[in-house]
Amino acid sequence: MTAQTRRERQRAERHQLIIATAREIAETQGWDAVTIRRLADAIEYSQPVLYSHFANRDAIVAAVAIEGCAELAARSRQLREVADTPEAALTAVARGYLDFARSSPALYDAMFVQKVDLIFGPDAPQALKDAFGELAAVFAPFAGGDDVETFTEVGWSSLHGLATLEQEGRLRPDFRDQRLALLVDHWTQP
Repeated sequence: MTAQTRRERQRAERHQLIIATAREIAETQGWDAVTIRRLADAIEYSQPVLYSHFANRDAIVAAVAIEGCAELAARSRQLREVADTPEAALTAVARGYLDFARSSPALYDAMFVQKVDLIFGPDAPQALKDAFGELAAVFAPFAGGDDVETFTEVGWSSLHGLATLEQEGRLRPDFRDQRLALLVDHWTQP
């Protein structure tokens, strides 16, 4: 291994350590607790080292969001691929989406609530395209004559609304399955 290769590997490891530490702090203490100074202390590097990887805190949150989108896409793909019917795939992915938001609230917040410089669309990072693509794959069979991407955006918005309201304790927890069943029934009707 050359010195150059070793330095590149160490830099990549440090980059990932910053992202992982930001996630850990956010999940335990919230995003307000994630500061450059706190991250530098936690990973035992100077603040300038962090700035050599990320322009600012928002760039770190964006990196966390991209990582989360990749995880959500992989989870959705797995759920979609094992389902027997399009209805079962939609139900499984929708439930998986809500479970993802519930199990990692700070990660979900980074992906879809925090103000970061990430936009879905043709120029989006691949992980965002993949996450949206997995949602589109399960909504497509039910779009009928509607534009699949628009239909997916409306379905995704519904899931996001449920996830956000659940996180804030605004919905009755015992009726989660009934809410999801109503949505799936609505989406799958011709």
